[in-house]
Amino acid sequence: MSSFAGLQLAQRGLGAAQQTLLIAAQNVDNVATPGYTRQRVEQSALAPAAVTRGSLASPVGAGLTVTGISRLGDALLDAGVRTSAAAAGYAEVRATTYGSLEDAYGEPGTTALSGRLSAFWSAWSDLANNPDEPGAGVAVLQAGRDLGASLATARTAVTTQWRDRRADVDALTSQVNAAAGRLAELNRVIGSTTAAGGTANELIDERARLAETLASTAGATAQLQPDGGMTVRLNGTWLVSGTAARVLTVTGPADPASGAPVRVSWQDTPGTPVALTGGELAATLSVLAPADDAGTGGPIAEAAAALDGIAGDLATAVNTAHNAGTTRSGSPAGDFFALDPRRPAAAGLTVVPTDPAALATAARGSGPLDGTAAAGLARVGSGPDSPDRRWATAVAALGAAARSATGQQTITAAAAGAARSSQTSSGSVSLDEENVTLVSAQYAYQAAARVLTTMDETLDILINRTGTVGLR
Repeated sequence: MSSFAGLQLAQRGLGAAQQTLLIAAQNVDNVATPGYTRQRVEQSALAPAAVTRGSLASPVGAGLTVTGISRLGDALLDAGVRTSAAAAGYAEVRATTYGSLEDAYGEPGTTALSGRLSAFWSAWSDLANNPDEPGAGVAVLQAGRDLGASLATARTAVTTQWRDRRADVDALTSQVNAAAGRLAELNRVIGSTTAAGGTANELIDERARLAETLASTAGATAQLQPDGGMTVRLNGTWLVSGTAARVLTVTGPADPASGAPVRVSWQDTPGTPVALTGGELAATLSVLAPADDAGTGGPIAEAAAALDGIAGDLATAVNTAHNAGTTRSGSPAGDFFALDPRRPAAAGLTVVPTDPAALATAARGSGPLDGTAAAGLARVGSGPDSPDRRWATAVAALGAAARSATGQQTITAAAAGAARSSQTSSGSVSLDEENVTLVSAQYAYQAAARVLTTMDETLDILINRTGTVGLR
């Protein structure tokens, strides 16, 4: 071994200790950084230098070398976080949607539709008992207007929710496209960095966060490739492959009146919808689905259909009973409710009579104080197929679906939290551990520095003082 080999040993020790100190400092600095995965210096011992002409074999190794900086993440735990995030994102959107629909219905409550229906039938009952009392007729007219206003308010709230969710589809799609494009770029940068012998751990952390975003947003799955790249797929079809990223586009109406579905398609294959199975985007598309005859369509459209159905049934039933009676003067009574054909039934229900004298109170051929027709109208609300019963059924169905969605949200959120906790415990920074690393690296640095000083002193004696003993 050369006399200067000791200096090289000390220099390598100083370099390794310094690298360890720097990585520990990096970990400590990012202890609160979301998505950061702790790193560790990997080092190995060097074998003795090869024997060359004029040198002697040495049993002493050549010190150590830093072989790399590892990222202490767990691919299996990362995949679990992405899977649970997709399920949690899907469940959260649906639970939030059902909660908003329940708010739109406003049940139970005196100002909700059930309370307005009850007040309407009660007003007709009062009119039946007091057919000659103008105030009772005024109460019927006002109750009818309140009932129409309650239906219109609920219908407007449901329509507004549909439009809000429709805007969410555009926003989520743009988010997916941006994340996919950035992830493809990171694949390129990470590949070139590692090929040049550099470290790309922070870039890998960013890519992992983007993959998680794509999972929670669109239910994407991600897989690491042997070359270090990441492939992202949506229900088996690639979204990101190497340095290429596909683009999603949104098709479908911007207004619920058309009844057409909203879809997300591939830009490079127009008309081919993407079969999304998880994430916020899939859930949003599911709640925007049109209503169907079986009542299994999108919850927003089904809620709107329920309101329109109640309005139509109410108008038909009340008008039929109202036309069967006569006013106090004996004149035939016309329709009580009218529907605006240009608007949804629930949004266009209005009261036709403006004068209490035009209300049907008596049966045909009876006297002016007869209240038979008004009593018959009061009984419309208690029949086996009454609007009240249909509305109660619709409210109960919505409540059951909302409870199911909320329960699913609770389960998926707990699973996502557990997956996140496992990932954090594996890859997050422990300040206690980093403090130990800092102290040990500090002593290693000091020891290497002491070796360097000793070698320097030894060489100084060997070079500058050998042969000078006794010389003045």
